[in-house]
Amino acid sequence: MAGLRDKLPLLLGAKTAKALSGALDIETVSDLLRHYPRRYAERGELTDIAGLELGEHATVLARIEKISKRRMKSRSGTILDMVITDGKRRLACAFFNQAWREKELAPGKTGLFAGKVTAFRDTLQLANPEYELLDAEREAEAVDNFLAEIIPVYPAAQGMPTWSIAKCVRQVLDVLEVDSDPMPADVLKQHGLPGLERALRGIHRPEDWAHLETSRHRLKWDEAMAVQLIFAQRRHSAVSRPAKSSPHTDGGLLDAFDKRLPFDLTAGQRAIGDEIAADLGTEHPMNRLLQGEVGSGKTVVALRAMLQIVDSGRQSAMLAPTEVLAAQHARSLREMLGELGMAGELGAADKATRVTLLTGSMGAKERKKSLLETVSGEAGIVVGTHALIQDTVQFADLGFVVVDEQHRFGVEQRDALRSRGSDFTSPHVLVMTATPIPRTVAMTVYGDLETSALREMPVGRSPIKTTVVPVAEKPAWLDRAWERVREEVSKGHQAYVVCPRIGDEPPSDKSDKRPPLAVLDVAPELAGGPLKGLRIAALHGRMPADEKDAVMRAFGAGQIDVLVATTVVEVGVNVPNATAMVILDADRFGVSQLHQLRGRVGRGSVPGVCLLVTETLDGTSTRERLAAVESTTDGFELSRLDLELRREGDILGAAQSGKRSGLKLLSLLRDEDVITEARAQSQEIVLRDPTLSSYPGLAQMVSDVVDMERAEYLEKS
Repeated sequence: MAGLRDKLPLLLGAKTAKALSGALDIETVSDLLRHYPRRYAERGELTDIAGLELGEHATVLARIEKISKRRMKSRSGTILDMVITDGKRRLACAFFNQAWREKELAPGKTGLFAGKVTAFRDTLQLANPEYELLDAEREAEAVDNFLAEIIPVYPAAQGMPTWSIAKCVRQVLDVLEVDSDPMPADVLKQHGLPGLERALRGIHRPEDWAHLETSRHRLKWDEAMAVQLIFAQRRHSAVSRPAKSSPHTDGGLLDAFDKRLPFDLTAGQRAIGDEIAADLGTEHPMNRLLQGEVGSGKTVVALRAMLQIVDSGRQSAMLAPTEVLAAQHARSLREMLGELGMAGELGAADKATRVTLLTGSMGAKERKKSLLETVSGEAGIVVGTHALIQDTVQFADLGFVVVDEQHRFGVEQRDALRSRGSDFTSPHVLVMTATPIPRTVAMTVYGDLETSALREMPVGRSPIKTTVVPVAEKPAWLDRAWERVREEVSKGHQAYVVCPRIGDEPPSDKSDKRPPLAVLDVAPELAGGPLKGLRIAALHGRMPADEKDAVMRAFGAGQIDVLVATTVVEVGVNVPNATAMVILDADRFGVSQLHQLRGRVGRGSVPGVCLLVTETLDGTSTRERLAAVESTTDGFELSRLDLELRREGDILGAAQSGKRSGLKLLSLLRDEDVITEARAQSQEIVLRDPTLSSYPGLAQMVSDVVDMERAEYLEKS
């Protein structure tokens, strides 16, 4: 018999085990059995071919429509052309110098076809696909997995097709014995969950659809519990260390700031501001997520909270992901505060404070000055990058931390600042993001935080018109895009051109696709070509801090017409005169990132235009994604779509530690009930046993599902 921790060579043989390890990083019985089917097909039901993605390794269940043989033109040999269909769309397949396959690949036969999706003459195709014919009698014994009513289709890789994985799973299940279930018996009974062994058998070789559904539910429950147990432990740990109370001070800086605001706060800003003010007035450390659209006014809400802390005699820190954004925030806060932020300067208000910027690339003299202002308490508000977390940075009395764009930071960085309070207290923490997040995602990705959402947009924001520019089908549209940029500049406005890469690094994309376009290549090409005569400058993250700051200042002052940049302009950059944005290789960016980027235009009184340039073909899922961005500017709607179009588990991995995620079945959009129940159950368990010492199965499950390294990463507080 085999246990979940057993290695595969003894069960499958060294050759097969090595293939699984190399292709899919599968080493143990547990790894294999948690490599769940991507989907299931019923016998006689064909795969929907629409939506296949260029470059992906796909497996389709389809029928052969026609097959023909031809000679190669450029060299000797033959090509066997085959067309397969799902009844609605066709997919081309090509076999090179394999004419003998024509005898078995007869029209009308049904099979599983697997391979990398490539393009030939603007048509998607599979080159030399692996295949398994389901209706060939001589294949029947070898593929009995696929002759059942429910056919599992696994995520596959080159040299390890889905039917080979299925055979390995069958071999392991034949000898599997799960000693003990990690889930306590009372929890299984309370929630009507099957045992782990039955669930693992049911997800790979279900007796019927009902068996499959109950198995999936149990395994989703395990994933939800693993994540929620960690967050329950984090919440318990946070509560054990109190915060200093900082209630509202009548007649202080906050009241003075409110009086000088040139606009009225929205109802949402006021309501969330009241929630935060109440939290800051308690000795329970606030841990709140503030999310809202680009330009919804999150910075004003954060500044008002920071001033409440300063009024109580303590300091606030704002952590930004890049030096460009940190410098932008420092300038923006100083501008909003005016004389209230000029302590020690001529013309300062009586109760003024000081805003200090602290970044890693500052000169020694400037850095020393900032460090002194921070440690002395002269700076009520300190803005910086991860440099703020370093041990050399000492605060006089840190009472509040604002983390901007949380998805750019690991949990460890956030906790490093959280532990910087004095007298064994924790500072209050406000996490901000301009990437709207559905409630269920917030419960999982930010499970230890209370959530607030700004859904209103301040008065005066201009609309943004977004258009996809499909250069593979309509190359002339790219010329028109550059003409459009010239038109905006001729009206006295400015434009961004965004590229995925800087250009001085080796391309990270190892696929057959061309390298992503780069700032250092595109800027001179535009200056000498379609945008000749315009004032063009480049901006990217590896420029020295003073150069980046100089470029941003010049762009803000209108001295640059077109800024060619990487995603350093994605958040926080505010130039109201910029009305146009061209995003090159738009297919290389996610939905939320595209939405963030286009938020840089339309910030003034003139409508903005955003052009998404792509070479991807119509009918692919990438083009669907770009069409969605084109169709709506509602960030909350796009965030849901973003999750539907890509593997949701990657969201958790990226948000927490940047490692491969353990979420394989749990849908952050569709499994709200499971997440909610697991959250309540985990809180109950951690309340009884914070370290899970009396629940060894659950502790092990956490490391199995979330992986040990991530569990340690998340548990730090």
